[in-house]
Amino acid sequence: MSGRLVRRHDRGRRRAAARRANPAALGDAAAVFDSAAAGGHAGAAEVTASVAAGLHESSARITPEALLAFARESYAIRRRRDRHLPGDLFGEPTWDILLDLYVATRENRPVPTTSACIGANVPPTTALRWLRILEVRGLVEREEDNRDGRRTFVRLSSRGLAAMDDWLHVALTMLDHSVGSIIRRSVPLAEAAE
Repeated sequence: MSGRLVRRHDRGRRRAAARRANPAALGDAAAVFDSAAAGGHAGAAEVTASVAAGLHESSARITPEALLAFARESYAIRRRRDRHLPGDLFGEPTWDILLDLYVATRENRPVPTTSACIGANVPPTTALRWLRILEVRGLVEREEDNRDGRRTFVRLSSRGLAAMDDWLHVALTMLDHSVGSIIRRSVPLAEAAE
């Protein structure tokens, strides 16, 4: 299937799902979207403005506490997934490390390197290799424990913290906008996913 056909097919499926979710509110937006797709660029600007307004509204509700809760839950969801599906199907130790360090940073909690390795949910040698890569890329910093010279702590660098804040904010905004609007309309998620 050509790229244009795939995009048209996906657009049609999204519009149909959206109409099932909220047929009355979507009539005008679907018409604008259809005219934009047919070449009416002014309609595309209206749709973009409408989506941007919704995202802005969602973004305004996001607090630092919400970001922390979202990071905690994201990490916990990954651990819960392992109860339902074989853990060896998934492998993102760096994401686990970044989420774990983000939560620890926001809670002002030092993380020993060994704890960061455990939080990565992979063998220690793999976690240490990824910690070194994150450190080389400027996302993670190590510092010596002033009380115990044998121990080092690892934390997000200011660059790493800013990157995680940005990503979590965008992800939570998108989830609040899309899933939140579905929930606010009281449409079951299974039905909305069709």
